[in-house]
Formats: sequence, C-alpha cells, structure tokens
Amino acid sequence: MPTPYFSDREAGPRPRTNEEIPQSAWGGIVAAIGSRIEDGSFGYRYPLNCPDGGGPYGCDESSFTLALRADISEIHWPLNASDVPPKLAALDLLEFCHRNVAKPIQTSYHDFFDHSHLRFEPEEGRTLFREDVNRIFARNGLVYDLNADGLIIRLAPIALREALMSAVFHTGDPDLDSLLESARIRFLDPDLTVRKESLEKLWDAWERLKTLEPGKDKKTSTSTLLDRAASSAPYRELLEKEARELTEIGNQFRIRHSETTKIPIGSSEYVDYFFHRLFALIRLLLKATGRGG
Repeated sequence: MPTPYFSDREAGPRPRTNEEIPQSAWGGIVAAIGSRIEDGSFGYRYPLNCPDGGGPYGCDESSFTLALRADISEIHWPLNASDVPPKLAALDLLEFCHRNVAKPIQTSYHDFFDHSHLRFEPEEGRTLFREDVNRIFARNGLVYDLNADGLIIRLAPIALREALMSAVFHTGDPDLDSLLESARIRFLDPDLTVRKESLEKLWDAWERLKTLEPGKDKKTSTSTLLDRAASSAPYRELLEKEARELTEIGNQFRIRHSETTKIPIGSSEYVDYFFHRLFALIRLLLKATGRGG
C-alpha cells in the first residue's frame, strides 16, 4: 500500500462522506486513465501490434474507445477533466478500466519502428490501478472503494463497516441467510435506488427472523425470540420497544410496501440510519440466540 500523506499521518484520514464526485477527483481519474493509455497498459486487451509481427507495443486507443462507448455511452472520449460525467457512469468507467488494465513490461526494442514490444502483468496492473483510484477516493473524502474483484462498492458508515464487510451469515435458515446477504450487497452499492432495495431485503429478513422460534403464530414466536435474547427484564422491555418501533417503520415508510400513503425514503443518510438501526437489532438477536451474525 502507498505511504499515506503527511496530513493523513498527522491528523488522520479524511471522513469518507462525499457521494458526488468533485472535479478534483475526476481530474485525478482522467490522469490515471490517460497515463495508462500512454504507457500501453490497456494494450493487454486492446493491443497496438507491431507491423513486423513482434507483438504489441502499445494500446489501440480507437478499439479501446469503441469498446468503452459500447458499454458506457454516457462517457465522452477523449475524457475532459473539466467535464465531470454522471456519477454512476464515472464509477462504471473505473470498473471497465480495471477489467482491461495490466502492467506493461518492455521486452525488446525494435529500432526500425522505434518502439518497444510489451508483455503484460494483469494482476500487478490491476493492483496499481486500484491503489491510484482508492487514493483519489480517500483524499477527496468519497464513500467509494474499488475492491479486489474490480467492483465499486459504497463504504458503510464506520460503525457498520467492519461488521458488513466481514459478514458471513450462517443462521441455520437458508432463506434468512439469503435475505441478509442480499441486503448487505445492496446496501454497499453506489446506486441510491439499489441501496433503498437493501431496506426491503433487511425488513423481509426481520419478518423471517420473527417466525423462526416455536409458536402457534408470529406474535408468539417473536415473544420467544426476545425472551431468549434478553438477559434481564429491563433488556427485555428495551428489545420489545425497539422491535415494535422497527416493525412500525417498515409499515409506515416505503420499504416493504409501495402504496402512495407510505412515506418515501428521501436520502442516502436515511438509508444508512434505517439500515444501521435494524441491522444492529438483528445482529444482536442472532448472536444471543446462537444463530451467528
């Protein structure tokens, strides 16, 4: 990993709270991609081949651009550091580049054409590209991260980040596991529309969890669940109050139901708040009843 700048070492990293890509960050992205066009890094997928058959010596920018425009039509080429594209298109661009980049290694010099032939190290090239992109994200306080699979994810709030990034659900109920994993993946998506879907999945998981204990109906099963999780009467009262309020939130807001009378989820901050609140309760109940989490 690159050495952090002095300001990060002295004062700590900047808060990662920005969702919109500022021009400063976009300029860094343009520079990171442009330098790799120049040094032939994208020749791994779109090679400019030596006329004498000596192999690739650079990147065929025309082929690269055609492929890029076919996948992400909102991106205009050549990239303009002053013209920031729509956020999701810019993030898609980074995934496209990660998929097609490799570190170019010069193998032999062809003096007639005055160029060097190249071979490619894709894993090293992708690692270096991720480091550049994630440094830009971090230095500009952006909530995104380009992971080792080449996917842009949205960083969860700090209080949730470690739990969500390492979460593997083994509750003993495959349907509940599937709902929780689906909620986790959607919550980490950069697209707000997809993030809102994470609330639906998490509230569906909550309703599923409330039926797993023995009982003739959901009310009885829920009561048993809370009894098992509470260590004393005050905690039992607290858990019941929280469970009741979260169930009501799921009914009042546009989470599990789409009627016009339901209150829409207006911003990413509210997605964070609702998700954090219910996920904390579910995690507590899973751990307290021996279901992992």
